Amino acid sequence: MQLALQQLIIPPGHQLLIKDVSWQTYKRILKELGEQRSCRVSYSHGIMEIMTPLPEHEAAKVIIGDLVKALLEELDIEFWSLGSTTFEKENMIAGVEPDDCFYIQNEAAVRNKDRIDLETDPVPDLAIEIDITSRTRFNNYEALGVPELWRWNGKKLEINLLIDNKYIESDTSLIFPNLPINEIIPDYLNRSKTFGRNRTMKEFRAWIRRLK
Repeated sequence: MQLALQQLIIPPGHQLLIKDVSWQTYKRILKELGEQRSCRVSYSHGIMEIMTPLPEHEAAKVIIGDLVKALLEELDIEFWSLGSTTFEKENMIAGVEPDDCFYIQNEAAVRNKDRIDLETDPVPDLAIEIDITSRTRFNNYEALGVPELWRWNGKKLEINLLIDNKYIESDTSLIFPNLPINEIIPDYLNRSKTFGRNRTMKEFRAWIRRLK
């Protein structure tokens, strides 16, 4: 008996790995799951991962994304935030849905586009992954060529830069080279848990303005 995708139950905080999945099957499963799904899907060389996030995961994703947006706004840097958009390239046999992502250097190239096609459009300049229940695999992002990847494990913000097609951990962000990103993002994320989001965002914006 063949199982239907809708029969699978993945509890929050868990992941399901399926091997020997063709590119065509991956695309069909994405279509069956639909765009309003609660789970996230990634694919690389025949292995597909389906993950259902925890509330802790979602809260960290939103706050870190808001901090990055505030930073870009206060520094007057144009950006395009595309959240968990599905990015894929058939010729690289890879597809991924980041927790959040930003076009910054390449913002003008995708401005106001309803669809992103990586065959002709650039990849995001920054991808963010929340690795509280599982650890993000590099191979999908390396195959797509995303230049900067941040991973938050609940305690540490890890900055990874793509150098010679491989990620190298760095203390410095290419996008914000003059800021201690791996210190300030965790600091204000933790403050939001104590003092609330609104107060934290106001203090963060005030901190950025003092730097200017």
